[in-house]
Amino acid sequence: MNLTYSPKWLKHITAALTIKVLTITVLPLTGCSKGIPIVSEVPEEKAYTLSESMIIAATERNRYQQIYTNQIWGVELPGGQTFETYLKDQVKEFLQEMKIMNLLAEQKEVIVTTSEKEQIRKLSEEYYDGLTADDIAYMGIKEEDVKTIYEAYFLANKVVRELTKDMNLEISDSEAKVITVEQIELSDSATAAEVLEKVSAEGSNFEMIAKEYSEDPIIRKQTGRGEFPGAYEEAAFALNAGEISPITAYNDKYYIIKCISDYDEDATQARKSILYTDRKKEAFSKIYDQFRTETPITFDNEDWDSMRFSKDDKTTTTNFFELYKKHFPE
Repeated sequence: MNLTYSPKWLKHITAALTIKVLTITVLPLTGCSKGIPIVSEVPEEKAYTLSESMIIAATERNRYQQIYTNQIWGVELPGGQTFETYLKDQVKEFLQEMKIMNLLAEQKEVIVTTSEKEQIRKLSEEYYDGLTADDIAYMGIKEEDVKTIYEAYFLANKVVRELTKDMNLEISDSEAKVITVEQIELSDSATAAEVLEKVSAEGSNFEMIAKEYSEDPIIRKQTGRGEFPGAYEEAAFALNAGEISPITAYNDKYYIIKCISDYDEDATQARKSILYTDRKKEAFSKIYDQFRTETPITFDNEDWDSMRFSKDDKTTTTNFFELYKKHFPE
């Protein structure tokens, strides 16, 4: 299980459209002769060129427009910020983070090997060959630009793996354990006592009684350790399959819980993977945050301020990250 580097701003925003921010996007400037961004405290030759930046920009611009139509470029967010401005800020942050990751890799002597470069070359060739003439004109790129940005993205991921590979990050089955329960949620303790008698009677149908009495219409649930800490978790995880808990007070409600499965293997393994990734992110973040403090990077705003989005740009490419995952599934 490996950790794939991704932007930190994956979150929901409220706008004239209901939008879930997926990643990042930015619109190109005309002409690709000068590089953007200009990175403070980093030698100019190490900065991304406009063409390299445009590979990410075009990918995300097109993904947003496909999902939300070209009306997205007129969206205004709370506080008066436009969606365009918001996304320009995010692409700057993404490129800053990737640059920091690459500088950290350089400091730690993490490199792209010859065999890895060959894999990246094949990936870059596949991506470039799939572009339309309009895509290439929009981004102003050559195949070498694709190779450069894929190497930077690969190295950002590799430094995470390399700096965490010897850490003890494993998650035990006990920590990740997922069980399946049916529950009855009630607000009144007296009613809860009556219902407990009903479900405890020989031949009773817990699910049918739950549907009749439970204030939460979702009767069957999967739960893992740590999701409902305290009395609810203690009661649920103490049960064997088929057993029913006593009345359990939790968050001003009363619960009666029946264990359907005291170990869901598939769900446990899936949760184990998620918890491992979270633990790995947390461990790497400590290294990354310290390095970022010591190595501040900012981009010159002049070029970014002049960027504008247009619904009429002729570009359709969306598969930069999908192709990466195909070649480096991790």
